[in-house]
Amino acid sequence: MKKFTPYKNVRKQAMVLGLPLPYFALQMISVIGSLLVIIFSFSLGAIATVLIWNVLLYAILSRLAQDPGMFHRQNVFPQTISNKKTSYMFYEDP
Repeated sequence: MKKFTPYKNVRKQAMVLGLPLPYFALQMISVIGSLLVIIFSFSLGAIATVLIWNVLLYAILSRLAQDPGMFHRQNVFPQTISNKKTSYMFYEDP
């Protein structure tokens, strides 16, 4: 008999089909949109294109879920914080 272990890391980050919730929601919006495309333009090319699109989107989103810092290129905070004047202009009247 199979034993199923409960997912205990819900507070860490909830995952559905290996994707975080925002990525899963984006994937479901894409699936619903592709179903609308298939319904309103029923052709073999549309079905193949939509299928390839959804598979590629899932692959990209799962890759982003594994490495969340992939697009994070810029530091949020500066290396040093200083009160030193950066300009010698005086704005007050002497």
